Amino acid sequence: MSSDQVIGIDLGGTAIKLARFTAAGELLAEMEVPTPQPAVPGAVTIALCEAIEQLDPRGSADRVGVGLPGPMDAAARVARVCINLPGWEEVPLAEWLEVRLQRRVTLANDGNCAVVGEAWRGAAQGFSDVVLLTLGTGVGGGVLLGGRLFTGHNGAAAEPGLIGVVPDGPTCNSGNRGSLEQFASIAALQRLCDRDPRELSAAASAGDVEARAVWESYGTQLGVGIASLVYVFTPQLVLLGGGLAGAASHFLPATRSEVEKRVQPVSREGLRIEACELGNGAGRLGAARLALQRLGGMMTE
Repeated sequence: MSSDQVIGIDLGGTAIKLARFTAAGELLAEMEVPTPQPAVPGAVTIALCEAIEQLDPRGSADRVGVGLPGPMDAAARVARVCINLPGWEEVPLAEWLEVRLQRRVTLANDGNCAVVGEAWRGAAQGFSDVVLLTLGTGVGGGVLLGGRLFTGHNGAAAEPGLIGVVPDGPTCNSGNRGSLEQFASIAALQRLCDRDPRELSAAASAGDVEARAVWESYGTQLGVGIASLVYVFTPQLVLLGGGLAGAASHFLPATRSEVEKRVQPVSREGLRIEACELGNGAGRLGAARLALQRLGGMMTE
């Protein structure tokens, strides 16, 4: 195998997004396949192997980075827990994939992958302190502090979607109650209005007053959680990614307004809250970047 190509993967609850890149981050090939249902570890492992072989049948990429919705161990080899995927506790996914693929593999939290991707080729370029939230089936995220990925002492950080915002709120799969995820995920949006998010976004774009009000309520809820994160990290930039970020124009004004109301000016000085530039491609690009950094072959800028 050559060493100048790398594969990045974003494993989600409904879809697996894959791409093959040069070591400079140039896209060579991409594909998307459905996540097996139920998304148990064995079925997902088989699906990943089949998709990787289809994406790169000649074996041009010898390194693979996989982003998953949950924390990894400090060695980036084991998926500790993925609360929205059934059966995902202490899964040695990197080893399983390496045995089958004969390629080196590293794992990372999908939110961490997204923020790394945006810092490399997206909206976070030039920023050293960034908080990113992925808004989808769950709410994940990643944090850059001083230009470095913050993962905590055991690799389990960051999980901004699991911070508590309402003490007696809906139960979260993490065991928490009233977490930000329960107010900013797709399920949270559908509690406000039982319509498909894409349909709701199209209705708001067409001027539907009720749809616009739903997005405003959603944006306000999101702003409550972001306010707490701003107080902790005082970032220069908060980025919003994931499937719901495609409707950011409908809820960002309410989100920004809520943050302004709740956060003292000194803690939000110069703060920007924006949608990701790379969309759903940020995760797979960041996974590829981390594979290059951790497994060798990282090109200098």
